[in-house]
Amino acid sequence: MTAAVTAMITAVVGVLGTLLAPVLGQRVSARQRAAESAAEERRRGFEERRAAYTAMNRASRQFHTLLKDALHRLRDGVYDEQERARLEEARRDYRDRYAEAQMLVPERILEASRAVNTVLAGSDAVVKRLDRGVARDGESPEQALLDLKEAEPRLTAMRRAMRQDLGVVD
Repeated sequence: MTAAVTAMITAVVGVLGTLLAPVLGQRVSARQRAAESAAEERRRGFEERRAAYTAMNRASRQFHTLLKDALHRLRDGVYDEQERARLEEARRDYRDRYAEAQMLVPERILEASRAVNTVLAGSDAVVKRLDRGVARDGESPEQALLDLKEAEPRLTAMRRAMRQDLGVVD
């Protein structure tokens, strides 16, 4: 190669480098922004799931506790309007948290939640019938308390599934 060809190649490479450097820099920056955006979206999704799990777990356990309290008070004949109001508030909160979670959480978590819901909804219906004095055959506060115990292992299974989904290990 002659000196002129070498100089020409060097000049072309220099000009191309000068022209392409901003384009390459822009592409690298765009990739970094996309990666940061994806990481932020994953973090936001995780935080939303964690908040939904916390709210759903708290509402489920509160509803369970108030159902148990209502059954004890019905059995003892001291169930009053204040307890009815507290139970109704817990029922609404539970229903709202469950509805919110349906839009955010994986199906396996919803399956665990449905298992809890089956017991809680059944016990709630019994509480209402007992309170209104229209209990079905075999329904009593004592039997309803025994039936409500079925929620406890289901609540534990739901909590474990939620913790596992969040990556919490014991």
